[in-house]
Amino acid sequence: MSRSLATFPDRLGWRAVTNLKVEDQHTRILSGSVVMLVGIAIVSAFNFGYNVAMARMLGPAEFGHASAAVTLLMLVSAITLAFQLVCAKFVARNQSSGARKSLVQSLLKRAWIVGLTLAATMALGSHALAQYLRLPTPWIVLILTFGIAFYVPLGVKRGSMQGDCAFLRLAGNFILEVLVKFSGALVLVGLGFGVNGAVIAIAASVVLAYFLPPTEQNLFRRQGEACIPASFREGMQAIVFFVGQVIINNIDIILVKHFFAPELAGMYAAVALVGRVLYFASWSVVSAMFPVSAGAKAEEHDASLLVVPLLLVVCLAVGFILLMTFVPGLIVHFIFGAGYREAEPLLSLYAAATGLYSLSVVLMAYEMSRRIASTGWVQLFFSGAIVAGITLFHSNLREVILVQIVLMVLLLIVVSLPFFRMRPACPQEAA
Repeated sequence: MSRSLATFPDRLGWRAVTNLKVEDQHTRILSGSVVMLVGIAIVSAFNFGYNVAMARMLGPAEFGHASAAVTLLMLVSAITLAFQLVCAKFVARNQSSGARKSLVQSLLKRAWIVGLTLAATMALGSHALAQYLRLPTPWIVLILTFGIAFYVPLGVKRGSMQGDCAFLRLAGNFILEVLVKFSGALVLVGLGFGVNGAVIAIAASVVLAYFLPPTEQNLFRRQGEACIPASFREGMQAIVFFVGQVIINNIDIILVKHFFAPELAGMYAAVALVGRVLYFASWSVVSAMFPVSAGAKAEEHDASLLVVPLLLVVCLAVGFILLMTFVPGLIVHFIFGAGYREAEPLLSLYAAATGLYSLSVVLMAYEMSRRIASTGWVQLFFSGAIVAGITLFHSNLREVILVQIVLMVLLLIVVSLPFFRMRPACPQEAA
């Protein structure tokens, strides 16, 4: 009997099992993407409602103070998301319940150390921060530090749910946070607490999101079972990745606010608020893809684990860009009113820049799920290039967006290169 015939049953059985596993992986990605898309849509709607309500209830000056507090929390989110990504990756790789619990406990201990250190540092520097941000009182910073202490460990909790593909619980946790922030701010500001009430609502939303939904009773008890530990290099990779991401997603608004008049800066902020809906929708697909790809063994891995989420993001980007191209006036008038007509021609350009970046994020996250990747450093370099590019070229808002489009095209090309490398062909079996 030839070798190929002798091994045919084993190979057929292996392929059948692998195909079943691949189909299950596709189902997880698609179903997880749908759940996260719905969750992100709800979160985005309430976040938008929060911004509109606070802008009207507080007035421009106090709303600016509340926005400064939110910006501080967003900067800390680079560390929170780094813990979430690392936890999701290694929870997915550890198959047994005991190993996962041991891993989560270890990461949670580190997260509390980092969170408390950040909160203490900000509390000690609250007066200096208040002066730099032109806040009326350091109490705004001090109230926020209470939420920041819980915000970093919250990343571990969310990472454990993401790594376990518990997307419904994960989406529910995000929704809980934004509901508490929105409703709490309405009540406290309505009672006369002003900007302090809005910041209290932000801090309370983070604390409640940490405790709800409750985790398993023995989740944080150390187990004797060995686990695949999270390495320092994995943590550094995630931190570098999210620092670059935070800069790319926020630095343009800061620079526009510095270089342009307040009216034009407000116009650009409105454009960015609409354009980033696409990014958050794309990130929900990445959230579903990451644990599935990280948990797949080498023999179970299939190219479609990248192709499926990539196609989903392409469809989202194309549909969003077409919408911004053909009905920008309807969107601007419905959301912001008649005073933002100058923003209409910028919507499709900003959507294109966001779509290009979203595709790069899918590729970078996929590579990070499989190994230690250098793409985080590449992204960090391009975040610095955006700062330099906008600083040099900012004659108008259109030019600011064109700078980002050019750099996002280059970023997409660079992060795509590893996927175009030729792989050695598998030798054919002898007959």
